Amino acid sequence: MKVVIIGGGIAGLTVGALLYRKKFDIVINERSVGIPTRGNAFMMHNEGVSIINELKKIDRKIFLPMPGKVVNKFCLQRPSGKEVMNMRIPPWQCIKRSEFINFLYSLVPYKFIKEGREFSHFIYKDNLAIAAQFKNGEIEYGDMFIGADGGHSAVRSSIFGPTNYTPTEVKEIVGISVNKQIAEHYADTFTKIQSNVKGISFGFIPSTDEELVWFMQFDPAIADIDKSTPGALKDFTLNMLQRFPQVVKDIIHSDSFENTYIWNTRDFDALPSFHKSNIVLIGDAAHLALPFTSAGTTNAIRDAKVLVKLLTSGNSMTSAFDQYYTERIEDIVNQVEMGRTLKNNFLNPASISDDEIQVPLVYQNNNMAHGPNKKKKIKILYFSDPICSTCWTIQPQLRKMQLEYEHHLDFEYRMGGLLPSWGDYSSKTINKPIDAAYYWEEAADIYDIPMRGDVWIEDPMQSSYPPSVAFKAAQMQCPQTAMVFLRRLRELLFLEKKNIARWETITEAAFESGLDIARFHRDYEGKAVINFKEDLDICRQMNVTSFPTIFFTYKDETIKLSGYQTYNKYEEVLKTLIPDMQKNTYNKNPLALFELFKTMSTKEFAFFTDITTQSAIDILNDLYINDHIDKYVSRNGPLWLSKFFS
Repeated sequence: MKVVIIGGGIAGLTVGALLYRKKFDIVINERSVGIPTRGNAFMMHNEGVSIINELKKIDRKIFLPMPGKVVNKFCLQRPSGKEVMNMRIPPWQCIKRSEFINFLYSLVPYKFIKEGREFSHFIYKDNLAIAAQFKNGEIEYGDMFIGADGGHSAVRSSIFGPTNYTPTEVKEIVGISVNKQIAEHYADTFTKIQSNVKGISFGFIPSTDEELVWFMQFDPAIADIDKSTPGALKDFTLNMLQRFPQVVKDIIHSDSFENTYIWNTRDFDALPSFHKSNIVLIGDAAHLALPFTSAGTTNAIRDAKVLVKLLTSGNSMTSAFDQYYTERIEDIVNQVEMGRTLKNNFLNPASISDDEIQVPLVYQNNNMAHGPNKKKKIKILYFSDPICSTCWTIQPQLRKMQLEYEHHLDFEYRMGGLLPSWGDYSSKTINKPIDAAYYWEEAADIYDIPMRGDVWIEDPMQSSYPPSVAFKAAQMQCPQTAMVFLRRLRELLFLEKKNIARWETITEAAFESGLDIARFHRDYEGKAVINFKEDLDICRQMNVTSFPTIFFTYKDETIKLSGYQTYNKYEEVLKTLIPDMQKNTYNKNPLALFELFKTMSTKEFAFFTDITTQSAIDILNDLYINDHIDKYVSRNGPLWLSKFFS
């Protein structure tokens, strides 16, 4: 089958490279002559990077490294210098467009690329396109045609008619600055400075060790520019950013403005289909989102991967095109809507609070969205404490319960305040820090969970309230991320013997977990304190006196369990409440588990895979030796670290 690809940009070259490796006969048609270099730089989500790197693995002759710089932090500030957001994000890549196009050219033999071909129209026979006619008079015959010719797609117009674009309400000036000092200082960080009184912002990201891509977004209703000469663009930009900090002006002065351009941003509603007969669209030709999400490049690469996968899975062409639309449309609609929401917030900054601002560069994969879950739900009210050793020892049971019964369970986590202070705490076995040290060392041996008591000797905590309040602050941002944060706090405490009542340790865990540190700090000193007191009140009302304490409730029946419990006991409670409850099956492949969990103890891995501890050690050591996972070594046993997470 011969595939004619119209457009030699990122979408066209990627789908061409994928099809070429599947032995398709391909021709990539590009309107420009020579390697196209339009555009300055862009952001690519890690999924797009992974797809491209997989292409390199298929062809061992490709030695060019992936261009660009990794970006894994986001910082949002006001022109005054006030920090609004500061957080770790899933890794993105900031790449100069010219370098990436040059890289993609290395993935496709040059003989399959025809330059100087600007699309004109299709030639049809019996309602099927049989050839693409180009404006230079050349014709390319084929069996399948892929429109990858960008947001102003002539292919899209030829099969669906004129596109109804939304009006341009935000403009963007984009440039590249050479400033090694700033690039080094802000390495790995996407920095955005945005006004909270009018629609104007400035963002910058290092794209190499010496260069930064920068952009100024602005509401043209405030001020606009007609001329696009270097001098006019520079003067306009500096005038608009008078009240912005000095680093912004330094970046502007580091750009010659020779390649700086104005982008009139716009999008269009989702198409009813991405194909017509044997012609299919990918990338911006198929869907166009506003630049606030920076999802365009990743979407183009994902389109290419999904389309080629379906074309090589034994499907008919029509079936493959239909499935391609079905797989991609939900993500696309969500991203278009997110872009519009971010645009409206940008144009009306006073309408939202700092805590309501969304992070750009969010690439949501909705493969797990299958509509409302109608399964029977058991409410689980879990009273815990960050420093509770028994709460740490039951981690294998709780995690496996979520693996096997997740869709039947609705967890709610409350903090119980285990240690108000040593003056207000006493138990049969622990009355002072040294007692806790001995108890933890004994528990590590009994329960086969790595746990070090040294912290109670070297840097004893005086209260568990600070990390408890911190957990409530994390919950206010995102309940799921709060659980990642709580796990990380416990790892720092039980394995790395760090005092998690100290603010520097708390913020370390918060940043590593992906929380917005700026908001986290505001909530920690504000509403999180009130929320923690509410937890303590509920704890007293429900007569919770030890940790962990878990209430399982279904309809009008509640069962209470306290202290250490076996997995069989938890299953017994679940089956008592819902006798016909069925387990979920999960993939017990070691790497599949490390895609789910950032960290696992040896006992957890053995428990999840239903193997002996010695077998688990052998498998985990083999994975470690072969560089598939990493590990943190503790005196009482290692913690195995996934490499699937940043």
